[in-house]
Amino acid sequence: MSFPVVAIVGRANVGKSTLFNRIVGERVAVVEDQPGVTRDRIYGQGEWNGRRFHIIDTGGLELDARESIPISVREQAELAIDEADVILFVVDIETGVTPDDVEIASMLRKTKKPVIVCVNKMDHPKRRDDLYEFYCLGFSDIFGISSIHGIGTGDLLDAIVKHVGEEEEEPYGEDVVCISVIGRPNVGKSSLVNAILGEERVIVSDVAGTTRDAIDTEFESDGERYAIIDTAGMRKRGKVYEKTEKYSVLRALRAIERSDVSLVVLDGKQGIIEQDKKIAGYAKEAGVGTIIVVNKWDVVEKDDKTAHRFTEQIRSHFSFVDYAPILFVSAKTRRRIGTILPTVNRVADNYAMRVPTSVLNDVLRDAVAINPPPSHKGRKLRINYITQVSVKPPTFVLFVNDRKLMHFSYERYIENQLRESFGFVGSPIRLVIRNKADEKG
Repeated sequence: MSFPVVAIVGRANVGKSTLFNRIVGERVAVVEDQPGVTRDRIYGQGEWNGRRFHIIDTGGLELDARESIPISVREQAELAIDEADVILFVVDIETGVTPDDVEIASMLRKTKKPVIVCVNKMDHPKRRDDLYEFYCLGFSDIFGISSIHGIGTGDLLDAIVKHVGEEEEEPYGEDVVCISVIGRPNVGKSSLVNAILGEERVIVSDVAGTTRDAIDTEFESDGERYAIIDTAGMRKRGKVYEKTEKYSVLRALRAIERSDVSLVVLDGKQGIIEQDKKIAGYAKEAGVGTIIVVNKWDVVEKDDKTAHRFTEQIRSHFSFVDYAPILFVSAKTRRRIGTILPTVNRVADNYAMRVPTSVLNDVLRDAVAINPPPSHKGRKLRINYITQVSVKPPTFVLFVNDRKLMHFSYERYIENQLRESFGFVGSPIRLVIRNKADEKG
């Protein structure tokens, strides 16, 4: 499921980053009482009444500035606006409407997108009458808020959810496996997509995806239907939104969210770098199936232990996705390209696997008998039973006497036992711990 995007824009030092942190629920953005502190967009995820959305914090717009940083900040903000489904235009009750506010409002009206004006620093009720001044900006949705104290943010979030609407329906049927191809620039993602498609594949159509610049291609192979999404290369923050690139991490994130399986592409010649791990982390956080594909294997100097050594490096650096299969391929020579779709099928099957409750509880009883839960301060964790509540990814609820007694290491043990019994190769597993007393609540 791809989530809508909300962009926060406005002049410098009106409280955009504080509002971002308030909505996201943690101090992600750097907040300082100094104009122009936030240089790059910062991505987060908000949720209100069960509706999730991406949120982008942008640097302050200084429309007449000639210095390099403010100009680049403006470029980034404009691109963030282009990405957005809803725009939060933050202004300052203390300064009132400024000429920059008027110019920003003119720019936002041209987008034809929903704009919500957030009149910030409304900390005192006596300022309520000053709110009406901001209707001159030409927008009907105007909310007085205090991002520091949370005043008015509930009503603001109601308005955001109203504008983003209901969740979008999945664009493909249940019989179509959706694959996203993700990785740094120049690791060979587009070449890999072309190699997977190949002339022997039956290409159904090329359509612009909901991630705008990510392109969906539907195709068939051996009687199976797929949709593959070729995404932009993800650069580390600070290089993400350069005007020459015209792509963003956010677009790739939205592509991941729409997929069943992500191919995390590494450069076999260059080896593993930190950004590779961050990209794999996006797939982990999105809860999609994951396959690590080492491309350009044809140009790697090899002996009989090279693949084994590289596999050990991957397992060491990517321990958080230790369930992901690893493939060594060459898009250029097409060597071992034929292993990708069978592996995708296996991971997709595991991603959608449903296990009968009776079988799950047999495995749970054996696991507890082999390794009983440890005691904590004289109290012992009792696990009553387990049931699967959803797929994509497989999600299990574990009912216990007191979830506070569940240590993360024992939770990990239960997950390992599920994997040992049922495989789940390539698929994340989610365990939800609940008190038995809450079962009927």
